[in-house]
Amino acid sequence: MANLYEIRREYTQGRLDETTAADNPMTQFHAWFEAQKAELPDEPTVMTLASCDAGGQPWQRIVLLKSYDEQGFVFFTNYTSNKGRHLEMNPRASLHFSWLVQERQVMVQGVVSKISREETAAYFHSRPRESQLGAWASHQSQPLADRATLEARFAQLKEEYEGKEIPVPDHWGGYRLSPHRLEFWQGGEARLHDRLEYVVEGQGWHKQRLNP
Repeated sequence: MANLYEIRREYTQGRLDETTAADNPMTQFHAWFEAQKAELPDEPTVMTLASCDAGGQPWQRIVLLKSYDEQGFVFFTNYTSNKGRHLEMNPRASLHFSWLVQERQVMVQGVVSKISREETAAYFHSRPRESQLGAWASHQSQPLADRATLEARFAQLKEEYEGKEIPVPDHWGGYRLSPHRLEFWQGGEARLHDRLEYVVEGQGWHKQRLNP
């Protein structure tokens, strides 16, 4: 067994205080998101999406955040993929942002619902044509005989839609995770990390510190 005991680092960059953190978690999220974007402009939207299958087995995968506001966090995928089927059966899901260059993490828990087809179409047509074609070519999460089969489907679609607008696939679109809980983590020395939890309470949010 590999011994990884000596791989460690101290977290010393900052503090997170419940008395100065925003009362609204989306305000706090925006401040941290902008800080991460300034530090690593190519990577701030990377997040882990966790869902559960029919047997209760958790699944995780990296997806990209495409918008956020007071209503929640939006991402796009194939509705017939593993995650799409999981979310159809159980719309409860979790997002995780790992911003360790800032020694920070954010976890978001909530309920997922599909966004409107108008919102989906607006985003779909903003993507590069190759990405639009990829949404048609990939039968996401289904078995694939070989790479050549996928590339042949892509080439066929590229020829079919040459000079034409590519329609939005019925099986593809956006989801919005509407949060009921967010947790902000700021690394601290001696593993005395700062953790703040926000939970929906009535029409607002209840904020409290958690033990690390």
